[in-house]
Formats: sequence, structure tokens, C-alpha cells
Amino acid sequence: MNQTSPPPAQRFDASTLAWMALLALAVAVYAFGLGGQYIPSNGDELVYSHIARLTAASQQWLPLVSELDHMRNTKPPLLFWQGMLASDWGRHWNQAALRAPSLLYTLLTTGAILWSVRRITGNLRSACIAACVYLAFFCTFRFGRTYLTSAPETFWLNVPMFWLLWARLDGCRVKPGMTAGEARGGLSDGSGTNGDLTWLTHVGFGVALGLGLAYKSFALIAPAAAALWCAQLLGEPALNWRSVLQTSLKVGLSSIIALGIFGLWFVLDPDPSAVWQEFVIGENAGKLSSDRGYWQVALFGGGVSIWAQLLAYVQDAGLLALVVLGLIAFGLRRMLDSKAWRGVSGAHRVILVSWLAVWLIVFTLPSQRSARYVIPAMPAVAMLIALYWQRIGRWWFLLSLLLCGILIAALTRIAWAAHGLGIGSELELAAALAAAAFGLLLVIGGLWVPAWTRACTVAACLTVYAAFGLSTASLNGSSGQYASSVQSQLTQARIAVPNGFNGEFERFQFLLPGNRFIPYAIEESPASSTSSGALQLTRLLSSHDAVIWLQPEPSELTPRCVPDCRVLGWRWEVKGRHRSGEINASNLWHPEHWLFRREWLVTSALTSSKIAPG
Repeated sequence: MNQTSPPPAQRFDASTLAWMALLALAVAVYAFGLGGQYIPSNGDELVYSHIARLTAASQQWLPLVSELDHMRNTKPPLLFWQGMLASDWGRHWNQAALRAPSLLYTLLTTGAILWSVRRITGNLRSACIAACVYLAFFCTFRFGRTYLTSAPETFWLNVPMFWLLWARLDGCRVKPGMTAGEARGGLSDGSGTNGDLTWLTHVGFGVALGLGLAYKSFALIAPAAAALWCAQLLGEPALNWRSVLQTSLKVGLSSIIALGIFGLWFVLDPDPSAVWQEFVIGENAGKLSSDRGYWQVALFGGGVSIWAQLLAYVQDAGLLALVVLGLIAFGLRRMLDSKAWRGVSGAHRVILVSWLAVWLIVFTLPSQRSARYVIPAMPAVAMLIALYWQRIGRWWFLLSLLLCGILIAALTRIAWAAHGLGIGSELELAAALAAAAFGLLLVIGGLWVPAWTRACTVAACLTVYAAFGLSTASLNGSSGQYASSVQSQLTQARIAVPNGFNGEFERFQFLLPGNRFIPYAIEESPASSTSSGALQLTRLLSSHDAVIWLQPEPSELTPRCVPDCRVLGWRWEVKGRHRSGEINASNLWHPEHWLFRREWLVTSALTSSKIAPG
């Protein structure tokens, strides 16, 4: 598309309608099972659910409340306030309510991506491709709908970047009375349409950035403001000291406003010194130091080294990692060839590349590095993939397509094995098999018809997510829950629950609400199935009203304490961590041997006053 021409009229051909249908399917996949126990998430999600629940119970906005040592002021309050409001101050405490705002933010970001590409290309098909690609990234699927999420800051921190993108596009439109030179360079009369954004606009940027910081950390002002500064300056048609100074002052104003909004936490919290010690010093400053030495970690730190961080966008893409590698290969191969960028104005290319480069560079600097930190820049990756859709080699898509096929087969086997254990209904198994069949048809079609390969790859990736949701859906029903008759027997009981990970005990607030849970340490080792495990269970039963006890071996169909204890109920649970050698080549095709286990709710044979007779 010529950058000085208005977008062509949109035609709703079959291909466009197919991409629109795929986008609708992707949204449905994201909404399905939102309250499930086993959706991909951050391991700390339950920690922050715990803080939100106790803060809501205090009936105060601040201070934040937690029963976990050194886990209180680990995130700004906006994240917890969101959970408190979504659950109506704890009156509707369920995971779907907690996660719904995150999904809404993800859909808002997806909409901004769609609108941006639609305005750049004038093509709804390309816009839908960008939106589907963004939702097909594993980082979006994993962190875009859970409670502890990257969705809010991804949206708010990128509002200025999307706005700048749209302003540059307006500046490149042909308008009546414009000369050819003005059309090529954009408006340069200070009207603000060529990215010469007004002071008031930057005030708005500051508010948006401040909301993003209030969800995650003040430190994010560094990549967010730097990306905005670079994108504005590098997109200037005539760069000079005056434009550098003016842009610096405006972005500086935005940064000051954003930090001021974040700083309200110190003003409103009755214990600001705790906020300083726990959040600023403990949570943020600690990421800039390392016991092993900065350069030792940076150069030879393996997964947290600079070299690993350089592949952060590839890691975040998940099943589309090879497609992102193909985009990088295309960019490196053609970066000096101006014809390779035909179809996208130079200003827009600068904004997208600046967006990616700044976030990546900034997060190679801390001693603690993670691919998660650059998730807010993934919208730019999705847009670039859509803009250069046909120029990324087909082989990159083929390899991703084969990977999707392998995962679909594995998830189908898990669903089949679960049904063999009695988990779920025939209808749930049929739904999982139907999704798998559809996914495998996409793989075959993409392999067989070259023109379908790219579209089938994205569709197959989203089908993997659908297959995952359907394969675990039965565990959100009666097979993975305690019966209501069991729950009715417990009233404010003190229940000992396993806690293999920080805050894991909080999940029982959704399974057995209305009770007091006391975590105990578990060891995923053979010792837990021997006499030492039995002794631990006996001690726990003597000091608690009830105990949640995990099946140590598949051969044990009842807890070892029987008949000296009473089993109130049980449910199926998915093992999150496995012993060394537990999964091997010989049993890989038999997940029923290592993936599922029983979880028993046990009480002493002498019925406690808080355990009603069944």
C-alpha cells in the first residue's frame, strides 16, 4: 500500500470471513473454562488471590493483608483492588470472577491490535490475522486471563504506543491541498497529526502509564517511556535538537505523572515504610543484584543470561516460536533492502521496531531476567507478523504446524486416559475428540495445501488451547470437586492442607469454602508412601479437624490410616510436580500412571464437633 494513499475499500471475501470466524473462536477458547483449576497460569496466582481475599475481608482498601511471611506488599494495590471489586469484596469468591477483568484487558489489547493493522493496511483480513496471532501466543494464553497476569499493564503501558501509531498514520494521509512533499513527509505544521503530540496528549499518556505502573511496578516506566521517546524521535521526518528537547520534555512530563500516580500508594498506605522495604527494596532492588556476580550471571547464567533473554520474544510465542524466528530471519536478511518493507510506512516500522528493541534491551540489564518481562511488547510482534505474513518463509509455519499436531495427539491421549479412570462423561470425551479431529485436519490441510499452511498453523495453535481446555474440563466438574454433601459436613473446620508451592493452600478456598486451612509441607518422594508418611498423617489428624491427603502411589486406593480414620470424600487431582524418573519413555503414553491421583478429605474416626455426620 502506498503510504500516501487512503486505505482501499474493504471487501468481505471468503478468506476475510474465515479469519473473522477464527477470531471469534479464539475469543470463545479464552472464555471457556475461565474458572478452571488447571488453566495455564503463573505459580504465584494463588498468593495474590490470598492477599486480595484477606484485604477484602478487612473491609479496608489499605493496608494489604497477608498471612504469608514477606508476601504482602509484593505488588501495587491496583491488582488487589481489581480482585476485590470483581468478587464484590469477597462475597462472590470464585476464580472466574477474579480472572474476568484480565480477560477483558486482553480483549481490549487484541482490539487495539486489530484496529491498528486495519488502519495501516486498510485490510480487515490482515487485521484479523494480527489479532489471531496475538491470541495464539502462549504468553497471551497463559498470562492474559489468569488473576496474576500481564494483561492490565500490557494494555495501559501500550496506550501511548497505539496512540502514536494512529497519529503517525493520520499524518501520512493525503489531504486536500497537500503537496507531494508534504504527503511523503507527513504534516509538519505542528498540528499534532504527525506524531508532534500535544502536551495535553502527554498528560493523558502519563495517566495511562501510571495505571500500568499501579498494576505491576514503578520500574516499568523505564521501558515504557524509553520506547515512547525513541518511537517519537526516530519517526520524525526532520530530527533536530529542538525536536529532541521538546519530545524529551513531553515524555518526561508523562513519566512524572505516571510515577506520581504510583506514588499515591505511599500516601494512602498507613504503613509506607513497609511498602518501601517490602516492595521497593525487596521486590525491585533485589532484581538488580546477584550473589554469583552480575557478569557471571549475565554471560554464563544459562536461562537467565543475556543470551537467553535475547530470545525472549521467541520463548513468549510458544507454539509460534518458529514463526517469530522466521520473522527475525526475514528482518535480518532484508533490513538493508528498502523494498522488503514495502507496504508499511517508515514511521510505523520505526514505532514497532523501537517498541520491541527498547523493551528487550532494558530487560537484559537487571540481574534477574525472564521472558515474561517483555510480554507488553508482544502486540508489536503480532502486528509485524501480520504485516509481513506472506514474506515469512512457509517452512517456519510448517515446523510450528507439526509441533501443534504432536501436542494435539498428546492432549487427546490425556483426555482418553482420564476417561478411562472414570473422570468426566462420554459427552466431555466426545468434545475433546472432536477438537482433536478438527486440529489434525488443520495439520493435514496445512501440510498438503501450501496456500493454507500459514492460516492452518494459527488455527491449529488455537485448537491446541481448545483441546487443553476440553481435556481438563471434566476436572472442573464433579470429578475434580468435593460433593456438596461433603462440603455441608464442614463448618469453620481447621483443615490441614498440602502446600508444595508458595500459597498453594489458597486453592482450597475455592474447593471447601468457609473453613480454616493450615498448610503443611509435602515431599514428592517415595518416603511419603512409607511409614513416615503414615506417621505424618496420624500427627495431622490428632491436631486438626480434617486433613487433605494426597494419594502417594497409584496402587493405594484408600489412605493408610483406614480403618482408624474416616474418609469424608475424595476427588481427582492433577499432579503438578513429579519425582525424578517418574515420567519415562516406557510410560509416556500412559498418563494415568503419573498425571492423575486421588485427593482424600480425611478426619479422625472420632467425629469432631465441626464435622457433621454424613
